[in-house]
Amino acid sequence: MTLADPARLSLNTATVKAQWSLAQSIEGCARHGIRDIAPWRDKLAELGPKKAASLIRSHDLSVTGLCRGGFFTAKDWLDDNRRAIEEAHALEADCLVLVVGGLPEGSKDLGRARERVQECISKILPEARAAGVPLAIEPLHPMQAADRACINTLEQALDMCDALGDGIGVAVDIYHVWWDPKLEQQIKRAGKKRTLAYHICDWLVPTRDLAYDRGMMGDGIIELAKIRSWIESAGYSGFHEVEIFSERDWWQRDPDEVLRICKERHRLT
Repeated sequence: MTLADPARLSLNTATVKAQWSLAQSIEGCARHGIRDIAPWRDKLAELGPKKAASLIRSHDLSVTGLCRGGFFTAKDWLDDNRRAIEEAHALEADCLVLVVGGLPEGSKDLGRARERVQECISKILPEARAAGVPLAIEPLHPMQAADRACINTLEQALDMCDALGDGIGVAVDIYHVWWDPKLEQQIKRAGKKRTLAYHICDWLVPTRDLAYDRGMMGDGIIELAKIRSWIESAGYSGFHEVEIFSERDWWQRDPDEVLRICKERHRLT
């Protein structure tokens, strides 16, 4: 097994969201020698995009992604996504991750929800292109199809990318797609052009909460090294974002311990 390159580790701030502000996360990354960070917008709002961008640059970090735009069934989706594009531009983020949203209120029509997502993305894509902000559709596990994301496989996301053209790709979050029997094929299809982000963690058995019980790499059952080999063979040479939502474990720990273990486990994934 080839070890992962430690220089390609990025901290998605969800991993320490319960313990640290964005400023603390930036300082923590610098202290631990992690050169890349992926903020969430709620933490970004506390600091402000301009101040955050300045602090990130002063600590010699780069931004591998901003989480998140999307939720295209929300009433204020257009204004919110325009703000998200502006924020990603200010941070010089590699991409803006889109969690697309689920069924509109009162609807059971999943097919129509997916059509709406494509229609909405087509409206904001010209603005994202003009700002130099690639959009990354993140397929979520089918368990979240109704409330958080009606795009649930890489195949669905890539079909949408093909229809929309340049300036859009996918965020491959292992927690959400590891189970997919077409995963290797669709990673190859995404290739270097469409793979804009790669998020890692692990799937615990038993899982105590389907959203907030992600595992640290190596603690679960995902074949992380094998999937990384598929990603790299397809041409992806970007960063590996550790993104762990963990109410009962990692959010309860000293965040410096969390980052230290992230660095140790990343090498083996």
